[in-house]
Amino acid sequence: MTILEQFLSYLPYAPIGVLGLLLLVQLYYIYFVYGKLAFYSTPSFQEVSLQPPLSVIICAHNEEDNLKSFLPQILEQDYPLFEVVLVDDCSDDETKWILKEFSSKHPERLKIVEIKEHIRLKHTKKFALTMGIKAAKHEHLVFTDADCQPASPFWLAEMAGAFSSEEEIVLGYSPYFKRSGVLNKLIRFETTHTAMSYLSYALKGNAYMGVGRNLAYTKSLFYKGKGFNKHMHIKSGDDDLFVNHNATNTNVNIAIHADAHVLSVPKKTWKSYYKQKARHSGASTLYKNKHKRMLATQLLSAVLFYLMLTVCFVLYPNLWYIPLGIYGVRLFSQLLFFNRIYTKLVVRDLLIWLPLLDVLYYFYICINGLFNRNKKQTSW
Repeated sequence: MTILEQFLSYLPYAPIGVLGLLLLVQLYYIYFVYGKLAFYSTPSFQEVSLQPPLSVIICAHNEEDNLKSFLPQILEQDYPLFEVVLVDDCSDDETKWILKEFSSKHPERLKIVEIKEHIRLKHTKKFALTMGIKAAKHEHLVFTDADCQPASPFWLAEMAGAFSSEEEIVLGYSPYFKRSGVLNKLIRFETTHTAMSYLSYALKGNAYMGVGRNLAYTKSLFYKGKGFNKHMHIKSGDDDLFVNHNATNTNVNIAIHADAHVLSVPKKTWKSYYKQKARHSGASTLYKNKHKRMLATQLLSAVLFYLMLTVCFVLYPNLWYIPLGIYGVRLFSQLLFFNRIYTKLVVRDLLIWLPLLDVLYYFYICINGLFNRNKKQTSW
């Protein structure tokens, strides 16, 4: 038998070979990317001597209920010197009066910036954030949202302690509140997976994004990078695109101790969640090319892995143990590393759902991005 004939005899089994190659790509991400976070020591920064004055910036648009629930826990943080800059962005509910009540109780700590709607001037959240940054009196800025709740009174101490003379950006972690139902599990899984990715790459010196629900950077970096000018033409990206365009391999730190977490209110319907992800998907088109390539490789290799796994089970029913074994290697590796990561991120309850949520996540994100990647955004 010639070499060509031998090659042709194995050709019918090419899908198994492709599945094996996709497994190797996935194992690279699990072991050499996520492994960075899995074996990270998770220090606490509360006792660090550097405790700079902080300006906490929050933008609110019709958030009366959330402000009542969560603003007190921000105003009462156990930190020596900070202010809260609350930007009331064209609210038409009771936000204005609620803020006045809070301001009377915390006159030295709460600063209110009111933006009124202009019939000819439409603006995005980036404009509101810029107004908040300009009003802030301190160099070190911490960002969160009106529907967010710090996990502890030491949130600001953790975020502030992660700054240094070189590290100008601090990436935090913001999970969603645990609720019942598949949607909540998927939302929390997607948030965990996103955090797992951006935190791991930050530890590798290749930070590409952060989340505005728990993020910090210096005012001088904001002005040096010309604020949001590079992406002011799109509504999203005030957090991830800012980090993507301003992070270097030396100016980023992460703060993921349990006391540094900030919890957020999750979407309650599939429709609202779909719209949220659609709004965010457009920002990734403006990532640096190297980041777009690495994220696309990770996503496509995972989607193709599941597709090829299905093909192999269908084409080779008598060899079912081969694709099953390949799937088992990937799942075992995930469990091995994700167990450590999920413990750090306080979501170990999701580990048992990993086989189901992993499939849902990749196909949902892929479909959402396919339909909304270049779609014009129309909401705040």
